[in-house]
Amino acid sequence: MRQYFQCGRFGFDLVAKPLVMGILNVTPDSFSDGGRFGSLEFALSRAEDMVIEGVDLIDIGGESSRPGAPALALDEELRRVMPVLYALRDLGKPLSIDTYKPEVMREAILAGVDMINDINAFRAPGALEAVAGSDCALCVMHMQSSPQTMQQAPSYDDVVREVTDFLRERIDAMLAIGIERQRICIDPGFGFGKTVEHNYALLRNIGKLQQELGLPVLAGVSRKSMIGAVTGKPVEQRLAGSLAGALAAVAQGARIVRVHDVVETVDALTVWQAGTTHSFIHSFTEQKRKHGT
Repeated sequence: MRQYFQCGRFGFDLVAKPLVMGILNVTPDSFSDGGRFGSLEFALSRAEDMVIEGVDLIDIGGESSRPGAPALALDEELRRVMPVLYALRDLGKPLSIDTYKPEVMREAILAGVDMINDINAFRAPGALEAVAGSDCALCVMHMQSSPQTMQQAPSYDDVVREVTDFLRERIDAMLAIGIERQRICIDPGFGFGKTVEHNYALLRNIGKLQQELGLPVLAGVSRKSMIGAVTGKPVEQRLAGSLAGALAAVAQGARIVRVHDVVETVDALTVWQAGTTHSFIHSFTEQKRKHGT
């Protein structure tokens, strides 16, 4: 059975290939690339580069969710993200907005966004109502506590079971108000209220999570501390570890990977698929032959 994913103006067959979601932070304080793409000009340039690099979706974020980050005022988040969203909506790729504020969700939907990526799993009052009548894809993420406190003392009896149960409850709440399953994907929330051990337990059990909940998993491990913890490398030297993390996630069943390094991830997944899937390499060579390349 094919696994169709409705994403606003776009639709994807998630069995054919995993999707690469490129991160576009328009913040001055992101843990990895804060300040680099804060201006509209640089944000547009980076988005255009990602399209050339083979990105499938672009995730725009105006508020840092790094551990300890302070909450951002609504007006400031709108000021950061809405000009970028309007400027990119005709770029030809699905646009996602990374927000937990219902007011931002509503404005983004009016602007034509294709996906809402909510680290708070649509628990804010009015969040579900804000997205219910749209055709946007919805990413439901698990987070213990809040960005301000989540890494102070994360604790679970069984992290895989507790994350699964949380996501199931949120999915049921969405289905209960008429949101279609084909619009929903799930994110175990790597680094959001988890120790290194919790993160790798979840990474190893992506397949179990996906099987139990029956929805595609989005995995975001790019450049995170769980990579640095096992490689000993600082953020700016975590490319190889991040690629390994993306491949491990896909090997375990993830259908979307959220990454900073788009072209490197696209190439790594292309080679990985060629080495593991005969039908993929046959299709690829047929395309090359038809185009005379």
